[in-house]
Amino acid sequence: MQAILGVLFHFIGGFASGSFYIPYKKVKGWSWETYWLIGGLFSWLIVPPLAAWITIPDFATIIAETKFSTLTLTYFFGLLWGIGGLTYGLGVRYLGVSLGSSIILGLCMVFGALIPAIYYQFNPGESKDTIGMLTGTYWGLTILAGLAICILGIIWCGKAGTQKEKFLQSGATNTTANQEYKFGIGLLVSIISGILSACFNFGLEAGKPMANTANEIWKAANAGQGEFLFQNNVTYVVVLWGGLTTNLVWCLLLNYRNKTFGDYSSKSVPIAKNLLFCALAGTTWFLQFFFYGMGESKLGNGPSSWILHMAFIILVANAWGLVLSEWKGTPVNARKNVIIGILLIILSVLVVGYGNSIRT
Repeated sequence: MQAILGVLFHFIGGFASGSFYIPYKKVKGWSWETYWLIGGLFSWLIVPPLAAWITIPDFATIIAETKFSTLTLTYFFGLLWGIGGLTYGLGVRYLGVSLGSSIILGLCMVFGALIPAIYYQFNPGESKDTIGMLTGTYWGLTILAGLAICILGIIWCGKAGTQKEKFLQSGATNTTANQEYKFGIGLLVSIISGILSACFNFGLEAGKPMANTANEIWKAANAGQGEFLFQNNVTYVVVLWGGLTTNLVWCLLLNYRNKTFGDYSSKSVPIAKNLLFCALAGTTWFLQFFFYGMGESKLGNGPSSWILHMAFIILVANAWGLVLSEWKGTPVNARKNVIIGILLIILSVLVVGYGNSIRT
């Protein structure tokens, strides 16, 4: 039952992450850096402490009493992750929701799942999965098999993406595909984003003492009721400070370079609607981690949680790509390949879920 709940929570979080970019498509008259920053203020600054306050009333005290070295390392990984999140927006812009998310999150999944396991192989931690455990147990090998299947699905989606690019470059115009589609630069920023986005998982590991404190306080007041579902909400606050710093600096620099500071006060755009859609996008984005924390409390912060989270995001993002007609008018083979990729990702979720359910 715990495994089923964990998978369900990860699905809800994955749906939120795979869907957050949709409201941005409704923003009118604002440059990318403007709406990304406004939405980000909700994602990184407004909603996280609000969620922490609702679920952990003493979250500020926990942060204040945490070792400075722990806060610094957590914040540092947040900075690196912020660069990954920043380039995620560019990757989706140039490759579309489905292909961009597949490449970025696929790399993020691999690095985020395996690097902590390798680290804990040489620096053991309590209840931490190591690479030796993954390669030396049936459940671990099952989870790695699910990871391999997901990577295969990502490759299949990438194949569909190259077919789509060739089609667009052929001069065909009877398509509603992303008009900003640029495979080369999109692939570059997606690779950067995929690698650095994995730092969010490292940030959670670095800030685990804060989550443990929240968990202990809750368990003391709720004896016999298991692990605290919302323990990670206090860690998110610090990690996302790092993400805020990176994105704030970059977006303001772009505002300056592109002379787009006027976006914030322009009377020629629907400012109220733009703010609403940015707030919706930013809040939806944060919900991915809100539910990730709930899923992690059921499955543990091992590779299975991270793989499931990323796989569900990739699945939902690709589904949105089909719904939004990003593949409409493209060759039949391209559409078939992206569907095959989605099916492989679904299979990978089932395999990882099974691997976690048989864990002893």
